[in-house]
Amino acid sequence: MPLDQKPVPAQPSAGSGPDSGPGLVPEGVGPTPGRGPAGAAVEAGAGADPAAGGEVRAGAGAEAWSIRQAGPWTHRDLAANGARFHIAELGSGPLVLLVHGWPEYWWAWRHQLTALAEAGYRAVALDLRGIGGSDRTPRGYDPGNLALDITGVIRSLGERRAHLVGHASGGTLSWVAAVMRPSVIQSLTVVSAAHPRDLRRALLTDRRQFAAFEHVLGFQRPWIPERRLVADDAALVGRYLTSWTGPNGLDEAAVHAYRQAIQIPSTAHCSIEPYRWLMRSMARPDGIQFARRMKKPITAPTLHVQGAADPVLLSHTALGGGEYVAAPYRWRLLPGVGHFPHEEAPEEFTAELLDWVGRHKE
Repeated sequence: MPLDQKPVPAQPSAGSGPDSGPGLVPEGVGPTPGRGPAGAAVEAGAGADPAAGGEVRAGAGAEAWSIRQAGPWTHRDLAANGARFHIAELGSGPLVLLVHGWPEYWWAWRHQLTALAEAGYRAVALDLRGIGGSDRTPRGYDPGNLALDITGVIRSLGERRAHLVGHASGGTLSWVAAVMRPSVIQSLTVVSAAHPRDLRRALLTDRRQFAAFEHVLGFQRPWIPERRLVADDAALVGRYLTSWTGPNGLDEAAVHAYRQAIQIPSTAHCSIEPYRWLMRSMARPDGIQFARRMKKPITAPTLHVQGAADPVLLSHTALGGGEYVAAPYRWRLLPGVGHFPHEEAPEEFTAELLDWVGRHKE
């Protein structure tokens, strides 16, 4: 299956509906949801079709699972930076754009979407390029281009500025977006993500952080990682998710959703391409130039949230991001929380987020 095959939106589910806006792609076009081009049911083990709107069937006779989960939010698509992006949107007011990490997708922010909307914000959760309901393009997975995806989405939403929130790889891209397009970022909240220069330094000099990125090292092989990630109903992804959390863990529904999402064709490949760029570019001119560019001070007020029990991005690696922020900066370390603070401790994290964006509305 070609990597540039574009998923077509599924029919809107209950609680969601079509909306208008820049770059909107009409809902409900393409094959029947959960069916292949010839009308045959799509099985996860046989390869689900992105043209079916990001739907996967776990086995014969199983009910189709869709990337566009029902809820109070609205699902729609918009164009930015030469690609099509799926978003889930709720509420009105100042824009808060939420960017997921790996191996998640927009649904990681379900708790924050409702809380932000209730607090008077326009909350939008984005599927990054190559993931969820967004386009799977054959290239464009370097951090500069992915950051321009994010700022392009802000513009396509009709907004001049936004409060940007990013987790893990989405947090890394949020750092980059704040450097590349400072006028677009009203405030920055980074979760479980070191500043790119700190991460680069740690991977080159810190054995503990290097070992914690064992999965990233495994992604460097061709084709084998993709096959391992989707094998046995994405069992490996489930093991990653459960081993990367603190005592609270993730609920079963969340683990199931992320295992299903990684099985949408081409997602496993596209989602790990940024990690391949990260490791392979370290000695290349483009990687060195990127690191130099990231010396530029960040002018957006920045909240930096880290789980103290995070086994993937170690807290001492993340500590120190304030060195690159020429604006108000707050470091928040959450005891007993692992790699997913927004899901492991949603109430505590959301309270921190609401306080921060509230302080920096203007």
